[in-house]
Amino acid sequence: MEEKKIDIQSIIGFILIGGILIWMLYTNSMEQPQEETNTPAATEQVTNTPNSNQQLANENNNAVVSDSAAMAQAQNRLGAFGYSATLASAKENTTVIENDVLRLEVSNKGGYIKEAVLKNYKTYDSIPVYLVKDGNANFNLNFNTTDGRTLDTENLYFEPSISKNGDSEILSMKLKVSESKFLEYRYALKPGDYMMDFSIRSQGLASVLNSSQPINLDWDLKAYRHSKSISYENKYTVLAYEYEEDKYDDLGHGDDEEIDEDISYIAYKQHFFSSILLTDTPFKNAKFNSKNLVEDEEVDTLYTKAFAASAPLELQGGELNYNMNWYYGPTDYKILKEYDRNLDEIVPLGWGIFGWINKYIFIPFFGFLSSFLPSYGIAIIVMTIVVRIVLSPVTYKSYLSQAKMKILRPEINELNEKYKDNAMKKQQETMKLYSKAGASPMSGCLPALMQIPVFYALFQFFPSAFQLRQKSFLWADDLSSYDVIAELPFRIPFYGEHVSLFPILASVAIFIYMQMTTGQSMQANQQPGMPNMKFLMYLSPLMMLFFFNNYASGLSLYYFTSNLITIGIMLVIKNVIVDEDKIHAKIQANKAKPKKQNRFTKKMQEMMEQAEEQQKKNKK
Repeated sequence: MEEKKIDIQSIIGFILIGGILIWMLYTNSMEQPQEETNTPAATEQVTNTPNSNQQLANENNNAVVSDSAAMAQAQNRLGAFGYSATLASAKENTTVIENDVLRLEVSNKGGYIKEAVLKNYKTYDSIPVYLVKDGNANFNLNFNTTDGRTLDTENLYFEPSISKNGDSEILSMKLKVSESKFLEYRYALKPGDYMMDFSIRSQGLASVLNSSQPINLDWDLKAYRHSKSISYENKYTVLAYEYEEDKYDDLGHGDDEEIDEDISYIAYKQHFFSSILLTDTPFKNAKFNSKNLVEDEEVDTLYTKAFAASAPLELQGGELNYNMNWYYGPTDYKILKEYDRNLDEIVPLGWGIFGWINKYIFIPFFGFLSSFLPSYGIAIIVMTIVVRIVLSPVTYKSYLSQAKMKILRPEINELNEKYKDNAMKKQQETMKLYSKAGASPMSGCLPALMQIPVFYALFQFFPSAFQLRQKSFLWADDLSSYDVIAELPFRIPFYGEHVSLFPILASVAIFIYMQMTTGQSMQANQQPGMPNMKFLMYLSPLMMLFFFNNYASGLSLYYFTSNLITIGIMLVIKNVIVDEDKIHAKIQANKAKPKKQNRFTKKMQEMMEQAEEQQKKNKK
């Protein structure tokens, strides 16, 4: 039945077009002689070329017929919205609105942003940062009309008009049904702001828009590559969104698709720049899609990921009325935080306590240091020094625990030899020794665990610090990307085709630190069936060397400085603060004293004794 209905409409359309064409041909043929007699230019042409008058008449007739036919076809295809195709604005053209930080070109066809460029930033190869250009983005409303048509705004022509409201530049793009009935996109750009007001509203279209069918908003974008390292930038390029007022989620670490509800904003986040659509009236639901466009990181690429979002818009009284915002700008925590719209969530500072440490400690402190220090590299070094000094008491406790364990090592070895055939008894006696001496193997692990939140927070902080972008230090020309001291004529898997010096220095420093803290006791502590810990000590720096070769040089600078300072602190503790002879004497004194067991130790002792008794019974 549907196919038959479509055929009937097509036949009626052809009949109408044919009737209009015949009427226009007849009208033009009747009016043409009058135009010839009243036009001096036409008379002059007749005297020079006898047949030119007839040729001109034929050309004019053909042009009028062609334009009229196009208008008739548009009117038939677009229905009420065919009016927009008859206006002077119905052509491929753009209108520019800009301020001192952002320049936007808005297309007549579709009424959407066709080009968005950030004026104050350059890419890694000194090209202006374009977020939208050459058809990499599209914004479209798909809707149904009351006369059965399905239309897309991307194919329709809007009429632009520019005005001022105080300091703001206003661009109104109207898709007209008549002079008083239209669908409007309204852009309002303030000076010095990356965020602009954007609204979608209709007027007088209640009888035109089919309220029983949803109006779908579709927005897609292919993210341009802006950074030197493709893999590094792609790692931090994701589709992010806020839902149910204050919940945050993202996707885009691979090919991904997701549906969620009550969407407050949609962000196409690149590593250091983002395109964000915000709405005052949350979208009831939205469908998101992300696709990785980097097939081979060895091959140069124009795009990193392709993002798409689709959300239904609801009519109110038969009309559209949505107040929104567009953001085209840097993924800078401070800038995004100022808007108070939870946009700072798109900056990957870590979850839970890690994000809290970054937001309330490291970001303010690093901003303070960089405000007066001559270089961001020096600011990284100073911040690292302060962090290590603050954590030095934890380092001291860790080393003190290691010193106690080193002193007890001969006695532990004796117990291992004495009870080598009775693992349960060996464990009991070892625990008694630790309890009497006031030492514990866990006391060295706990200080290390306390440092993990700080280390992980900093691991998240440096790659997300927009301030480091394109800031040089020593041989590194960009602290937000890898440094290069040599280009390789070939590519090493997982390493790359360049050599970075900061990761090498950081790996050497980590190796020295591990040698100082655990190297001497690793083989002594080696247990049967356990992995070779000495091998792991060599493997860890090697893995870091490969892993960080394509990472931000600012992060490698931090790790190098941190481990260098830690080595210095350990040497001071070992040679100045900690006296092993005194520790040994104190342990012997503790062993001589009767020591009251705490509940936990006592309970563990009882459980082990019970297990030993059960083991004896089983043997019998």
